[in-house]
Amino acid sequence: MPDHLLDNREPPATPGRDPDVDANAAGEPEPVTTVSINRSTVAELERRSILRLQASALLILAAGAVLSLIYIAKLVLIVVLVSVLISFVLAPVVDFLDRFQIPRGLASFIAVFLLVCLVGGATYISYSRAMSFMHELPMYKARIQSMVGQIREQAHQIEQTTETVLPATEEDRKAVTIKQSSSWTDMLSRNASSVTEIVLALTFIPFLVFFMLSWQDHVRSSSVMLFSMENRNTAYVMLGLVAGMIRSFIVGNFIIGVFLSLCSMAIFGLIGLPYFYFLGVISGFLSLIPYLGLMMAIIPPLIADLGHLTTATSLVIVGAVLGLHLVAMNVLYPKILGKRLQLNPLAVTLALLFWGWLWGAMGLILAVPITGALKIICDNIERLRPYGAWMGE
Repeated sequence: MPDHLLDNREPPATPGRDPDVDANAAGEPEPVTTVSINRSTVAELERRSILRLQASALLILAAGAVLSLIYIAKLVLIVVLVSVLISFVLAPVVDFLDRFQIPRGLASFIAVFLLVCLVGGATYISYSRAMSFMHELPMYKARIQSMVGQIREQAHQIEQTTETVLPATEEDRKAVTIKQSSSWTDMLSRNASSVTEIVLALTFIPFLVFFMLSWQDHVRSSSVMLFSMENRNTAYVMLGLVAGMIRSFIVGNFIIGVFLSLCSMAIFGLIGLPYFYFLGVISGFLSLIPYLGLMMAIIPPLIADLGHLTTATSLVIVGAVLGLHLVAMNVLYPKILGKRLQLNPLAVTLALLFWGWLWGAMGLILAVPITGALKIICDNIERLRPYGAWMGE
C-alpha cells in the first residue's frame, strides 16, 4: 500500500485505554455532553409555569375582592359581629333560665329585654347627667374664657416670634384667604343620611341577638353540617374554642372595666370632681379601647372640672388615668385574657392597624376577637398552622 495512504490511517488503540483519554493527551478538545429534552417535557414545564402565574393572579384578585366587600359592607358586618358578641354574653343567662324549664325562645326574649332595659337606663342616666352638666356650664364661662384667652395670647406670641425669624414677603401680606362658613344645620343635613343608616342598623341588633340565642343549637349543628364528613369534628371543636375565647374576652374586659371604674371613682371622689361616680365609669371603660382609650379616658374628668381646674388637679387626673391604664394593660390583661387569646403583641398591633383602617373606631374594638378567632382556625387546620404559630406567643 502506498505511504500516503498509511499516514491517514488512525493508530491502533491500545488495549485497556480509553480513546477519549488518548484524544485529550493528544491535545484535542473534550467531547461536550449533550442532554436531549423532549418537546412534551418543555410543554409541561411551560404549562405549570402558566398555571402558577394564573393561581397567583387569582389569589391577588380574590384578596382585593374580599377587602372591597369587607369595606363596602362594614356596617352590616359590624352589626352582625356586635350581635354575635352580645349573644355570647347573654348565653349564660339563657342557659340559667333554661334550667327552670322555661322555653328557650321565652328565655331569649327575657335576656334581650333585660339588656335593652339596662342599656336604656344607662342612656337615660347618662343623658340626665350630661344635661345637668350643660346647665352648670355657664358658671364656668369666665374660667373657660380665661383659659381660651391665655391660649390665644400664647399663640399670638408664637406668631410674632415666627414673623421675627421669618419676615413675611410683600406677596404674603397681600394674600387674602376666604373660608366658607358652615352652620351646624348644614352639617346636620349633610350627615342625616349616614346617621339614619346607623340608627336603622342598630335597631336590628336586638332581633339578631334574640334569633341567635333562640336558634343557637340549630345554627351550630347546621354550621357543622356545611363541612365534609372528615372535617366536621374539627369544625365542631373550632366553634367551641371560638365561642369560649369570645366569651372569655368579653367577661375579662368587663371585669377589668369594673376594676378601673371603681378605682377611678375613688380617685375622682377624693380630689372632689363633680359627678365622680359617673365620670369613673366612663373613664374606666373608655380606657379599655386600644390606643385611643387612654386619651379618651382623660378627657371626661378634665372637662368636668373646668370650673376648678388647676395644674395640680390636672396632673393628678392624668397620672391616675395613666397609671390605671398601664396596670390594666400590663398586669390584668395578660392574667385574665392572656391564656385565652395567646396572641403576640406584633400580631395584635397589625390587627388593630388593619381593622382600624377598614372600620375605624369599631375596627379597633373588634380587632382582637377577630384575630383571636382567626388564630384558632389556623391552629386547627394543618395547612394554616404556620400562620397560627406566627400569630401566637
